[in-house]
Amino acid sequence: MAEEKTVHPYETLDRVVTDIFASYGLPRGDAARVSECLLFAEARGMSSHGLSRIPIYTRRLREKLVNPTPSLAVEEASPAVARVDGDHGMGFVVATKAMDEAVKRAQDLGIGLVLAKNSSHFGMAAIYLHQAIDAGMAAMVLTNASPAMPVWGGRNAFLGTSPFALAVPGGKVPIVLDMATSVAARGKVRRAAQLGQPIPEGWALDERGRPTTDAEAAYKGIVLPLGGPKGSGLSLLMEALAGVMAGAAFGGDVANMYKNFDRPQRTGHLFLAIRPNLFMSRAEYERDIDTLVDRAKSCPKAEGFDEILMPGEREARLFAERRKSGVPVSQEDVDMLAAEAKTAGTQGL
Repeated sequence: MAEEKTVHPYETLDRVVTDIFASYGLPRGDAARVSECLLFAEARGMSSHGLSRIPIYTRRLREKLVNPTPSLAVEEASPAVARVDGDHGMGFVVATKAMDEAVKRAQDLGIGLVLAKNSSHFGMAAIYLHQAIDAGMAAMVLTNASPAMPVWGGRNAFLGTSPFALAVPGGKVPIVLDMATSVAARGKVRRAAQLGQPIPEGWALDERGRPTTDAEAAYKGIVLPLGGPKGSGLSLLMEALAGVMAGAAFGGDVANMYKNFDRPQRTGHLFLAIRPNLFMSRAEYERDIDTLVDRAKSCPKAEGFDEILMPGEREARLFAERRKSGVPVSQEDVDMLAAEAKTAGTQGL
């Protein structure tokens, strides 16, 4: 059954969400960034990482598991490499600071690598890729996450469904890949469970290890790695790169934000920014990237396809359209925003 949705102006949603988070003590600029990140996902059709997440973020703020005013200390290992201590702040704020530090180093040195520790869920990884693209940089974003997926050959949740995210700027369109290392992002399973909708076969197992299309049973169970050992291997390496190397929680110790209310998440992230025209002029780089895109788009189309799109292109088109015409919001999320605004003492839609 399709969700009932109503269209709301982007600016109105932005004001409502910003006000809600500012009421919990976030500086206005940080609250606006949280809103921007959530609406970035919502307007791109990724509602699993959008407005529906607000209640869990505000609950963790109320229970003082997330610091609304973190002191984001930057520790430098070398001119090109640094680490941000997130001080248990909102992941959106920590990640934005870390990518900003990576970009500044890449502007000066050609490359910047910044790790982050003591962070929390940072939403949709692609927004930090776009942060780098807007500064003219190619980028990679990795994070670890709470256990939701088995290591290949195992039967219990151990790995996170950590996103693997890479992007390069282009002359015409950027190439932006943001993919879960599970068959589907766990947020999509949670969203389907919220709406009482089934999930496709092959996404998950229930608590007893049986394949299921019941989203609620799947959310209580485990999601499956993308490509079997391939997705498992990628997620395991993120535990090493974004967890162990960052000095964050790792190996099953990242707190589940929906279940563990006794401690902060202590999530780890990795941000890499690269100046793409290190060995050529910017004009030459953009010419060649556009040639690559044009060649890819001109490939003969398979049956059922009208157009070949680059990674992230469909979402970018949708965002541009909804930024002007408004964002469709489910009735459930409209009701949620009203309840959250009432609790926060702010104005709703």
